[in-house]
This record gives sequence, C-alpha cells and structure tokens, in this order.
Amino acid sequence: MPFATAGDGARLAYEVIGAGPPLLLVSGQASDRHTWAAARGDFASRHCVIVFDHRGTGESDKPEAPAYSTRGFAGDAVAVLDAAGISRAHVYGVSMGGRICQWLAIDHPGRIGAVVLGCTTPGNAHGVRRPPAVDPELASGDPVRLMPYLVTPAWAASHPELLAQLAATARDRPVPPYARRLHYLASEGHDTWDLLPTIKAPTLVVHGADDLVNVAANAPLLAERIPGAELHIIEGARHAYFWENRPEASQLVLDFLACHPLAD
Repeated sequence: MPFATAGDGARLAYEVIGAGPPLLLVSGQASDRHTWAAARGDFASRHCVIVFDHRGTGESDKPEAPAYSTRGFAGDAVAVLDAAGISRAHVYGVSMGGRICQWLAIDHPGRIGAVVLGCTTPGNAHGVRRPPAVDPELASGDPVRLMPYLVTPAWAASHPELLAQLAATARDRPVPPYARRLHYLASEGHDTWDLLPTIKAPTLVVHGADDLVNVAANAPLLAERIPGAELHIIEGARHAYFWENRPEASQLVLDFLACHPLAD
C-alpha cells in the first residue's frame, strides 16, 4: 500500500488502478477509499483512478490535531496527487468529498481538470440544512441506522451484501470516535459560498432527488453559483445514488468527463 505525506506529516494511504486520464475519487465524511469499491471499476475502464483514505480513516494516520477542515482535506488530496506523480486530474467527490472538491477547484485550479460534485452542499451558512433528525443518525456511523438514508428499502432488501460490507468496514476499519467527530465538524463548518463564482473548471452537479442527508435543494444552489455548471437530478435516488443508481450515475460522469478532456 503506497502512502502520501501531507503537509503536517500525516501519512495518507492511496491506490491507483486503471489507465487513461487521471481521475481522483474523493469519499465523504468519515469514509475511506472503499466507498468507491463498486463504482471505481466503471471509471478505471477509461481513466487512471486514484482513491485514498482521508486522515482519520482506513489505513491513513489519525491525528487529533490540527483541526480538520474541508480546505485542509483538499490539501491532503493534492499531497496524494503529488505522491502518485500526477500533475493534473479530474476530481469527483461525494457528500463531504464534494465539499473538498470545491476547495480543490478554488485553491488548486492548475491541478484540476473537470469537477463533479455529488450529493453535496455549499455549506450550512448559505445552503439548505438537512432535517435535524438526520444528524444523530449521521453522527452514529451505524450502518443499520444510516441505511434508510443511503438507499431505498427495496434496493437494500435486494442487496443484503451492502449492509454486510458496511458492517465489515465498521468492524475491520473503524474510525475512532474523536476522528468521526472531527470529520463531522469539518463538514459542518464548510463554507465556499463567496468563492464558488471563481471556479473556472467545467463542473457537473449531481444529486439524488430524495436525499435527506444533503437535501437536493442544494444542487441548484451550487449549479447557479458556479459559472457554467451543469445540473443533473436523479429521480427517486437517496444519498448514495452512486451505489443504487450506479449505471446511470457512472455513465453520466464518464460522458461529462469525455466532453472535457485534460489539456496536454
């Protein structure tokens, strides 16, 4: 397992698969690279795909300081690109990963090609807050409690392996409670509103219509705030649209990236 070294010395585990234009996949809050286990093969058919464990998760270091932030996580992502020898990549982030990708496009435009923002928000200050009842479920990290917010009950019932996989992750690659809280605070403290209009990268905003973790009303806010951004709402989809609606979602992203090739 290769490791990148962040600016503060934290080691970040990452993997590279596939060949083609680089694509960095960025996981959400308190999630490691296994978020992309199913979908990354879809992208590796056309791209050199990079996945990594956020600090505090998976096989990466789990420091308690300095304070975690989505802007800091973006710096970690750049460290991963550096370690992988990649000067420029497309980026696709979901949930908190989408917040991180906003900072990548704002702070590191020379390193970024096209941007895909999945099931995310511009931050609570200007975005639409999730229903309060969802917060304790999100903070729990309990896959059973989270499942109804991630996918529809019918799909969960027909894919029992998903719950087993999530339970195995919680058992085998646990996120310490302090790190889970630091991730939550970083995500909740996100705010890029004033800087979103400075994003020059081609941007696609994707959201499930029935998402209650990050409600879908945030998607048009982002798309309207980022110049030239495209918006796609997946009807009937919940937060983990990239699992349940994977064929549609993966093809949508592949088609978008194909329209915006990385410059030589």
